[in-house]
Formats: sequence, structure tokens, C-alpha cells
Amino acid sequence: MILTDIVAAAGELATIETIFLMMVGVTAGLIAGAVPGFTIAMAVVLTLPFTFGMDPVQGLATMIGVFVGGLSGGLMSGILTGIPGTPSSVATTFDGFPMARGGQPGLALGLGVWSSFFGGTISAILLVALAPQLARIGLEFQPWDYFSLVLFALTITASLAGEHLVKGLIAGALGLLVATIGEDDINGVARFNFGSDALRQGFDFLPVLIGLFAFSQLLSDVRDRVMARKSLSEGGAVAVRIEHRRAAAMVLKRWINLLRSSFIGVFTGILPAAGSSISNILAYDQAKKASREPEKFGTGHADGIIAPESANNATAGGALITMMALGIPGDIVTAVMLGALLIHDVIPSPSFISDSPVLAYAIFLAFFVANFLMLGLQSGALRLFVLITRVRMYVLASVILSYCAIGVFALNNVEFDLWTLLLFGILGYVMRNLGFPLAPMILGVVLGNIAELNLSRAFAITTDLEMFVVRPWSLFFIILAAFSVFFPRYQKLRGQRKWTLVYLPALLAALSVPMVMMGGIARPLIAVVLLVMAGYMIWRRARDGWRLENAGMPEIHIEET
Repeated sequence: MILTDIVAAAGELATIETIFLMMVGVTAGLIAGAVPGFTIAMAVVLTLPFTFGMDPVQGLATMIGVFVGGLSGGLMSGILTGIPGTPSSVATTFDGFPMARGGQPGLALGLGVWSSFFGGTISAILLVALAPQLARIGLEFQPWDYFSLVLFALTITASLAGEHLVKGLIAGALGLLVATIGEDDINGVARFNFGSDALRQGFDFLPVLIGLFAFSQLLSDVRDRVMARKSLSEGGAVAVRIEHRRAAAMVLKRWINLLRSSFIGVFTGILPAAGSSISNILAYDQAKKASREPEKFGTGHADGIIAPESANNATAGGALITMMALGIPGDIVTAVMLGALLIHDVIPSPSFISDSPVLAYAIFLAFFVANFLMLGLQSGALRLFVLITRVRMYVLASVILSYCAIGVFALNNVEFDLWTLLLFGILGYVMRNLGFPLAPMILGVVLGNIAELNLSRAFAITTDLEMFVVRPWSLFFIILAAFSVFFPRYQKLRGQRKWTLVYLPALLAALSVPMVMMGGIARPLIAVVLLVMAGYMIWRRARDGWRLENAGMPEIHIEET
């Protein structure tokens, strides 16, 4: 049955028109990812209006091409100019730029390209293997579980603000407030519209997204006359040739780092709202801790390029798993893809893979094929990037803003959407300058309706709040949310305070409770394993006399680009 579905999906995908559109999408993603400020989310959003006239397979395959290309494109600017094209390439610059500056730009680019390819391929294999199983788990979800999942997603995003945790929580709450404006989906009652018919319809997600991310970034890029007149590269054309053979051999030689980083990427992608901007930092951190020569990281070490690049491309597969199996966007890009599916009257849910198997496996295969196309098109995109880096920022900003406005208006043909773009662009600009992270607000807007809808359904069934803790999956996500709030402080004080020694054992022990409550055979066994791991960690710490050790890499601050 599965083989038949895969063959049918391959037939849908293997047309000249679809492959050509995917090639265009991958190329556009590579260029968009390479230009700082032109984020992957922005590129996918701009692609969305062009997919309206396509069938679902072609439209989603094109956007997946942009997604995969964008994740890999950020390494070009990060390695050649030291400016990460996307947040998912922040850690790549730590060793990629020093290697390029040390006279090996071709090797650095080759390591990034092949790491992205292998990471994406591993993620595609896991996508096919894990998505059906996760879909079956998703069938167990009830309104209480979905609400707790959204709560966990928002908490994880806010916790990524690090020292600005309060600002992250405020931004997330502001996003939830924006999501409540307009008619209630359950009762049809208008809220916070102040008598305005325009506000009665609420704020459409895509104008809000483009305004917060794209418009606010463009305002930041051109607010200074001197910076606006500069190009991304002041050095003119750069002649670079990617060393494919040598780089591929080096990546395969470091297969442990490749697999570990890819698994980190997939796991991070599955977690709602985390995304590749986090997975590349986590993978870099783990690679440095596991290395026999950590002192060489930051000076042009190969493992410092392999880890983040394999992780950020692997994240895409994990994000697609969450979107397809649970109907929850794993990141902003998959939130846009979720909107594309809804436009084509396809509703992702736990039964999506069984209800629409051909479309589901077409998405799997499109993601797999996109990684091969990315590998072949990267060299050509590099030449185009060298030309784009010579364009002045105010010209780039004008072109990008024009496309944003066209894309927003074409969505609904509503003038109010353009005002929404302007309003949230200014709001995003102010928030950036005040140090508020934008990701929590955007995810609040995306997930706010889902949270409200499931909370209303839960209370329609019963007003008993105990249901949120007696249902295993709901309790599972509430525990994760509670521990994620304290994770930034744990990461900062790890090895310096005694309470950090019991943080991980306590998390494992707490998670074993809902696993036991789920029943069956496999999950209680997993609970036993978690308890054994927690007990072993406590025993080791007690054996060492609860000795504190300063460990870990220096704190890294991530700025959105």
C-alpha cells in the first residue's frame, strides 16, 4: 500500500513542469537565503501568490524548493562576507568565514554545501520513516492536548530570548492579543474592532508576517544614509570555485558529527516554534563539546561548518513532520505552507497521511529531490550572489518592498492588508530597537487561533481544569513548557549552581509520569528507561560529592537578520 502511494506520488512529481518549478524555487531560495535581510520566510511568502493557480503538488513542491534552497543559501554570505544570510547560518560564520579568510573559501563552501545535502537527505529519510508513526500518535490528541502543545510552543519560543525572557513573553502575549482581534471563530462575536468593519475581519496572518519580518528589517537596513548607500560587498567580484570532491570526503570522514547534528536538527524541527535558527547553534555547541580539539573552533575548523549546516537543513524535515502529522507549524515557513494547503482545501491533521497519501508522499519526495537540486544549483547561485552583493542596499530594499506589497495585495485583493503591512512593519521596527524578539509574537499570531479554538472546545466538553493534567499528552507538554521556561537560566548557570545538577534528572523523572499514564507496553518501558537514566545521573553526581564544574561554551547572542 505504501509502495503504491509512493509510486503514485512519484508520478505526480516527475513531470517536466514540476521539476522546472522546483529548480526555479531552489534557485530563488539560494539567492534569498544569501541576501541578509531577505529571509527564507519572506521568500516563501512571496512565492505563495504564484502557487494559487497550481495544483497542490506543484505549489508545495515549489515552496519546498525555496525552503531547502534558502536554508543552504545563507552559508554563501556567511562564509564569503562574514554576514549570515539567515539566522539558520549564524553558527556557520564562526568557522566558515575564518576558513575563507585563511585562503580556503572553496573548501569552506564545499563543506557547507555537502553538509547541507547530507543533513537534508538524512532528514528526508527520517521524514518518510517517522511521519506516519507520529500521525498515529496525533490521533490520540484531544483539545486539551492541542492547547498544551501550543502553550509549549509559545513557551519554547519565548525562552529562546535568553536574558530577555520577559520581553519574549510580552511579545508572545502581544501576538496572542492580535490573534483575538476580529470575529470569534466559535460564536461569531466581534472583538476589539472598535466599530471598524476592517478590524472586524481581523488581521490576516501573511501581511502581519511580512510586516514584522520583512518591512521592519528593511527599515533597519536603510535608516542610516551611509549604510543605505553601501553594498553587501565592498570588494567587487569574488572568484570562488567550490571544492566538491575534497569537501565531500571530509564530511563523510566526520560521519559521527554529521549524524549527531542531523538528529539534533530533526528533533529541533519537530518541536513547534524552535526552527533552524536554534538547531544550528545547538549542533555547533555539541560538536565543540564532543571535539578532541575544541580550542580550534572559531579559527576555521571543518567540524564547525559541518555541524550547523547539516543541522539547519535537517530541521526542515522535522518541521514538515509536525505540520503534516499534527497540523501545527513547526516554524514560520511551514506556517506559510500550512496556509497554502488550506488555500487548496487540504487540511493537515493526524489523518492527513491516510486521507491524502499521494499528496503526503509527494511532499516527502519533493523534499528529497530538492536536496539534490540544491547540490547541483549551488555553484550557479554562487555566481549570481557575487553580482547581488554589489547592489546598494537602498536599491535592494526598494525592490524587496515592492514585491512584498504586490504579494500581500494579491492574496485577498484587500487594501486593508497593505495598511496591515505598514502598521506591523513600524511595530516590528520599534520592537527590534527596544530589544523585543519578533519570533514569539509571530508564533503567537499563528498559534493564537488554534489555542483559542481548542480551549473553547475543551471548555465546551467540560469546565474541569483537571483534564489538562490527567490527560497524558497534555501533562507531557505542560511539563516541557515548565522546564523550558527555566532552561535559559539553567544554560547560563550550568556548573555554577547546585540546582543545575538536578535539572536534567528532574526533567527525565517528570516526563516518565505521563509516559506511564499512556499505557500499553512501549511507553511504560520508555518511562522505565527515563527513570533509570535519571537515577544514574543522580548517582553519579552524589558519587562525585555534588561537585560543580564550569563547563560549556561561552554564551552566544543571536540577533535576527
